[in-house]
Amino acid sequence: MARKYSPTLQWTNNEFEKSPSMDVIPATDEFNYTLQNNKLSYQQRKFYEDNGYLVIKNLVSPTKLGVYSDRFEKICRKEVTVPFLTVMKDIAVTTSEFIPGEKAIAKIQDFIHDEVLFDYCCLPELVEYVECFTGPEMEARHTMFINKPPDTGSKTSRHPMHQDLYYFPFRPANRIVCSWTAIVKVTKQNGCLVVAPGTHKGELLPHCYPDWDNGVNKMYHGIQNYDLSQPRIHLEMEPGDTVFFHPLLIHGSGVNRTPHFRKSISCHYASSNCYYIDVTGSAQETIANEVKQLVRKRLGNNEINVSFADVWKLRSREVKDKEKCISTTAIILHF
Repeated sequence: MARKYSPTLQWTNNEFEKSPSMDVIPATDEFNYTLQNNKLSYQQRKFYEDNGYLVIKNLVSPTKLGVYSDRFEKICRKEVTVPFLTVMKDIAVTTSEFIPGEKAIAKIQDFIHDEVLFDYCCLPELVEYVECFTGPEMEARHTMFINKPPDTGSKTSRHPMHQDLYYFPFRPANRIVCSWTAIVKVTKQNGCLVVAPGTHKGELLPHCYPDWDNGVNKMYHGIQNYDLSQPRIHLEMEPGDTVFFHPLLIHGSGVNRTPHFRKSISCHYASSNCYYIDVTGSAQETIANEVKQLVRKRLGNNEINVSFADVWKLRSREVKDKEKCISTTAIILHF
């Protein structure tokens, strides 16, 4: 039987249908992580408040997923050139010259200048949920198409448990949200997202590169001394399912033990009213210095004065007006 395309809510590991009574949101001061809105039910808001994430089933249509996947493949085959794109390879294949096309690319970032992929960030069915967390004026701050490769046995396809806010020099955290949409079926076997419910209520923790035997991918920092006994939930998702999660939520992903690539597309949104901070002396100083040094290396100028905030300003684009870009220049980082 064909799968019906209509958004529903995934409640932890079970699904249920919305009823009319769920759409009434009482006036209350109990919500810190969501804004008053007419989209989320009371139960949905409460679930996000308590857990730091919310999965909406069937949110993005199969047609759109096909368009984004095809575009990614064209980019990998160099049939399309996208300005200011960040291209990342898995450490297991970085030194190989014989892996063609999409098999060589683990992730592309900063696709705000590609109208085909940026269309994802502006989907009305997506934005109407994002507004519940950021408010109506928002920017796409971090965009990714993830192509998690089959693991070679080195376990480099996994992503350590981390908090996204570690990478962001803008606040407040409660007005930032990530949308992460499965393009293919996502399971434990191919390395689905793993979340630690409720951890968004904690602090930003110190991160560093994990001490893994076969190395770790560039910029894949993880929480120092992470407690592996902490309760976690595996978010197995169907194509089109979308999870929205808070930037302090601890999450990661496992090894892809299948012969197929696990594809997803995501965008971190922030309210246009968010402000930038100086991360000097904070838990974010390490990643800030690494990013700035990488920028200087790519520009061939170790003396250039660039701030962590400057880098992120160049990666941002206003969502509501697709023709208006925050910046017409950016820095190309090829890993």
